[in-house]
Amino acid sequence: MEVTVNCAEACVNGCVLGDKCPHREYVSTASSFIQETSLDKMLEMADEAVRKKRMQPPQWVIPDFPE
Repeated sequence: MEVTVNCAEACVNGCVLGDKCPHREYVSTASSFIQETSLDKMLEMADEAVRKKRMQPPQWVIPDFPE
């Protein structure tokens, strides 16, 4: 039986599935990024992403109303 877990909610304090986690392949990539990237660089990257997001034109969502 396969267990479905919402990782964004259940794994806030760490993975609840351990070695059975379907996202284990990303652990080494994320760990090396954290080890090799300074906090200042991470904050700079986040600031740049926010700046790019703010410069995008607004996206309007027009709901479909039933006739």
